[in-house]
Amino acid sequence: MKTIILAGGFGTRLSEYTKLIPKPMVEIGGKPILWHIMNHYAHYGYKDFVVALGYKGEVIKDYFLQYYARNNDFTIDLSNGTVEYINEHTRDWRVTLVDTGAASLTGGRVKRLQHIIGDEEFMLTYGDAVTDVDISALVDHYRKAGRLATVTAVHPTARFGEIQIDHDDYVRSFKEKPQLNQGWINGGFFVLSPRVFDYIDGDLTTFEAEPLERLAAEGQLTAYRHEGFWQCMDTARDRDLLNKMWDEGRAPWRMKN
Repeated sequence: MKTIILAGGFGTRLSEYTKLIPKPMVEIGGKPILWHIMNHYAHYGYKDFVVALGYKGEVIKDYFLQYYARNNDFTIDLSNGTVEYINEHTRDWRVTLVDTGAASLTGGRVKRLQHIIGDEEFMLTYGDAVTDVDISALVDHYRKAGRLATVTAVHPTARFGEIQIDHDDYVRSFKEKPQLNQGWINGGFFVLSPRVFDYIDGDLTTFEAEPLERLAAEGQLTAYRHEGFWQCMDTARDRDLLNKMWDEGRAPWRMKN
C-alpha cells in the first residue's frame, strides 16, 4: 500500500524557516520532519511513498537525490568520478516525488496522483505532524469498517502551556502544551479507497472541505481514535518543542528500523 505525503504548502506560519525551504524539510534532531514521518510508516512495513510537491519542491528532490551519499561513507576517485561506498546504511524505501503544482490545494494534490495510485487502497497524511499512532491498527480499523475512508482523530494540543493554581497562588502543575482531553480534530493519517478520487473535482478542491464532508454525509468516513501522542509543527515554537523532546530522548514518535 502506497502512502501519499502532502508536502507542497507554503508553511507561512513557520516563515522563519520556510523562506528558504519547504515546511516538510524543517529539521527535528538533524532530520527533516518528512523523514520522521516516513520512518514511522516504515516501522510498520509501509515503505512505498508518494510525495506531493509544490512550494520549493526542488529542495525535497535534491534531498532524496543526495540521500544515499549524505547517509553513507564513500571513497571517490577524482580522476574518473567513480564512487565506492563503505560502511553502508541502507533503507529499503521507495520514494516517488511528483510536482503537483504550486497553487494546488490539498484535494488537488491528491487528485493529481491518481494515475500513480491506480485502483489500490492508499494512505494519506500531511508533511508536518508526528505521532505514535499504530499504523497497522489504523489499517485494520479501516478494513473492518468497510467504508471508503478512515481518518485518525486526535485530541487537540493547547497552544500555550497549561498551569493549575491552588487557592494560595501556588502552581501545582505545569504542562507545556498538553493535549486536551475534550474534543477531537483531524490528525491526518488517513486510509482511503481509490473511489475517494471521485469525490475530488480538481486543483482548487480542499480535501478537508467538500470531499470529506460528502464522505461523512454519506456514511463513508470512519474515525480511528488515537489517544496517544500527536503534534503538528505549525510554528517555530512547535519546532523548538519537538527538537527539545528529541534531544532529551522523550520523543514518542521515535522508531527504530
